[in-house]
Parts: sequence; C-alpha cells; structure tokens
Amino acid sequence: MIRRHARKFLPIAALAIGAGAGTTIHSGVAAAAETTDVVRSGAAEDSYSSSARPTYNFGLAPTITAGRQAGDTMVGFLKFTVGPLGTGTTVKSAKVTLTRDTKNLPASVTLSRVADNAWTEKALTGKNAPKLGASVAVAKPAATANAVTFDVSSVVKGAGTYTFAVTSSVSNTPARFKSAEAAAGQPALDVTVGRPVVVKPIEDVKPTKPVTTPTTPATKPTTPAATTPAAPVTPAECKVDAKLVPSCGVLWGAAAGGFSDVPRDEALKTFEAKSGRTSSIYHTYHKGDEVWPTKDEIAMTNDPAHPRTLMLNWKVGYGTTWAKVAAGAQDARIDKAAAYLKANFATKPFFLVLHHEPENDVNPAAGSGQTAKDFAAMFRHTALRLKADGVTNAVFTVAYMNYEKWNNTAWWGDLYPGDDVVDWVGVDTYNNAEPGAFHYGDFNYLMNRTNDPKFPGFYTWASTKHPSKPIMVAEWGVYDSSKVVQGKNKAAVYATVLPQLAKMPQIKGFVYFETAKDQSGHDIRMDDTPEALAGFQKIAADPRFDVKL
Repeated sequence: MIRRHARKFLPIAALAIGAGAGTTIHSGVAAAAETTDVVRSGAAEDSYSSSARPTYNFGLAPTITAGRQAGDTMVGFLKFTVGPLGTGTTVKSAKVTLTRDTKNLPASVTLSRVADNAWTEKALTGKNAPKLGASVAVAKPAATANAVTFDVSSVVKGAGTYTFAVTSSVSNTPARFKSAEAAAGQPALDVTVGRPVVVKPIEDVKPTKPVTTPTTPATKPTTPAATTPAAPVTPAECKVDAKLVPSCGVLWGAAAGGFSDVPRDEALKTFEAKSGRTSSIYHTYHKGDEVWPTKDEIAMTNDPAHPRTLMLNWKVGYGTTWAKVAAGAQDARIDKAAAYLKANFATKPFFLVLHHEPENDVNPAAGSGQTAKDFAAMFRHTALRLKADGVTNAVFTVAYMNYEKWNNTAWWGDLYPGDDVVDWVGVDTYNNAEPGAFHYGDFNYLMNRTNDPKFPGFYTWASTKHPSKPIMVAEWGVYDSSKVVQGKNKAAVYATVLPQLAKMPQIKGFVYFETAKDQSGHDIRMDDTPEALAGFQKIAADPRFDVKL
C-alpha cells in the first residue's frame, strides 16, 4: 500500500452497477436465468458551443450550458463510450442523466442524436460543432429539479460510442448541467443489461417419507422450522466455488496490524473482535524465498469455529527483475514454493497475488527489466509454472494501485497479464475523510476516482474490460488528515459503503487494511475514534458478508 501526495484532482467519471437476480430451479430442469446489471459510463468528452462566441472552447468548464440567452444559442455535447458488455448480454434499456447546476432549469430540454463522434472537448467550438440529428427524448423538468433523465433506449443497443446534443428552445433560461469536470454529479449513461447465468440442473429426488429434521436455513430462524418432507431444493446459501467466487454476497476480509510488530494472526483476531465479524479472508505478505503459507497462517484456515481462506501476496521477483523471472531465472524459487504448497497446503483454495501494486515499481525504460510488459510476463510465467508444477489451489489475483498518476500513464494498460492466468482483478485503494482534502470522497469515489476522461475509474474499467472476472478490493481503508481528527469524518465515509457497494455487484471480495501508521503517517484504523468504530461495525454487521467457505 503506497500512496503519493499531489494536488487535488476532481473525479470525472463514475460507474455504478446494481444487481437484481432471480432464479427459479425446478427438479431436474435448468431454468432460464439472468442477472440484471446497470452499467454506468461517465462522459468521455463533454462541452458546449456558443453562437455568440463561435471561436470559444468550453471543454474544461465545470458546466454544460444549453439554451438561448440574449441572442446567444448554446448547445451541449456529450460523448459516451460503452465498453464490451460480455457474451450473451442483452441491453434492456438505457438512460442519460444530467445533474442541474445552481441555476433554474427551463421548462423543456431536448436530447438529440449526433452521428459525428470525431469531435473532442478540447477542440469543439461554435464553428466546428457537429450537426444535430433527430430528437431522442424531451424532458419537462421542474425548475429546481436535481437532475434530468432522458430515455435513450432507442439509440443505445450495445457497446459503442454515442454522442448526444442538449438543446432548449426556451428563451433566457438556459439549462446549466454539471460537466465531467465538476466535483460531483457528472453526466452518466446508465445501461441496464441482462446477463445469462448458467444454472446446472438438479436431479429429481422423490420424497419417500416425512422427516423430522428440517433443512438448514440460510439464517437462524426466529421460530422452529416445521417438519417437512425431503425436497430437491434447499434454502439459498452463499457459498464459494473452486475459484472462491461466492454464489451470492461478498467475501469479507482484513489485513490487520500493518507496519507493526504485532503478529498478523493476533492482530487479525483483535480486528475481528472489534469489528464484530470473522474475516473470511486473511491477508498476508511475503517476498522472495520466504516460506508461505506459514504454520500460523495455515492454522488460521483450520480454525473450526472461524474458517478463513488466505490471501497471500508474493513478490517472486524480490532481489531481481520481472524480466529475469519471466525468462526462467527464478524457476528454482517458484518450484520450491510449489513443492512446499503441495506438501503442506495442497487442497484448500487460496488467493495468490503476484507482486501487488506493481505500478510503483515500473521502470518504463527499454531494457530495464521492470516495464509494465515485463510485469505481465512475470505474472504469466509464475502462474503457468506453478500450475505445471502441480499447484491446483492457487487463485491468481492481480492487484492494482488505484492512483491517478499511474492510471494515466501510457504503459498502465500493458500490466494486465491475460484472462487465462488471472482469476480475480484486484485493487488497493484509500480515501481521505478530511472534507475537501486530497482524495476525499465517498465509496464510489474510492472505487472510481479519476482525473483523466480517458480512464473512467477502476471499477468502470475492470467491469467493462473484464466483465467475466470478479473484482477483489484487496486493500481499502479510510484515514483522516485533519489537524484535529474528527470522528464523524470517517463515520460519514463509512456510511456510504453499503448503499454504493450494492451498485457494484462485480465486487466479490472486500479486504480492509488496518494500520495505526502507514508510510505517510496516516492512521487507517477503523477504531481510531468511537464514531469511526460504530460506523465500521455497521458495515461489518451487514448480512451480505455471510458467505460460507
């Protein structure tokens, strides 16, 4: 977990996904099933033109203005890019939402289609603005409405780039909406999609005689269960598959006691007692020739009362370069790790993160051995070598560093090792609870902050570029950089987690990093104040984390 201070950058685009899935399974029949997600894309480009100022460019303005004012006709332009939605996915509906700025809205606002997608926000002016196409939707908002929504289902049918124009024929009351450069309320295109779910058939089971033992419910009943005959369908229960992906809910975890001398297993148990929930994921860190998992780590997975799985970070290239690892120079190290795993920890699946947060160690210079492509090659070689050595229980996870400086680099996209060797896509990300400070924001900002329209935010990127991969929040935390720490600050950020997490269904793992002092001196404990602890305990108590290993 490494962060660097910089000037405050405002978020530009965000993505929120909400899931609602229902599957009915009949004895012996695989019922048709699908999940319903809402994929949100922020505006990749937005600006507006002015007839009275035909050479002006407004691409960096925090507002989009549309309408007529004293002889000036202004037209807003919005460009959205919808990434790949996945095989078999169908678009159910789509809508564009614009958030009102401070001024009152006109009585009518029109959204029209624009065929030309070649324009850019930094070059668009009244002279070169693209031509408007047919009207798509007309809104009749209240003057003080918080937002205006347009149904664009007739236009958005799948992945692609879509441009719209915003106009109003009302005189002297132009519409002013927040742009992608605003601090919050940026334009959004929400696409509701249906994703197919493969449901295995359940064999017919013929009841023979009544039984007196009820089937085990997913949660403790308040009254005794009635005596029922044996049935082929049992109550729903969130479980994990061979790749540790839960059938429902989210895996809860922690990396406790960071940057301290307290043994990690002891720190985790203390964390669990304070938070009120056992961690399904126990996160630890190793490098080079260290032996892993240790006996203490294995013991934590064998606790009959509190079963846990491991998330092991391993810097296999410690003391050398990624390029040398990829070339086979550390095969003996990899083979040794494989032999130890097969002898001591061969059956239980565990998360294996290969060199977390690689961005901070990239040297883009040709021949450095530490380029982004070298990292991808190292990851691939290590994963394939372990598999060839007979390791079958490692769930390979790539863990990025959610920091704008790295996301904006030309080489960032080269880090991904490939879908065939990556089981989970992870991210380490932190928020500041001091209002208005650098990296201050809610949970959505934690997952989707960006300062470049080319990068839509991590969750947006991961869920659109790799829709088949579950997302692991491999490290997350909240600190308060205020001179005098205010307990309400962290509590306020924590309060945004559950409602916004519900809109990001691709997140299947959620691991808090706890330390009293990180490299920058930040206190990321969830209990540094009573208010913060109370807020965190509300998160931990949520039943969505009731996943059975």
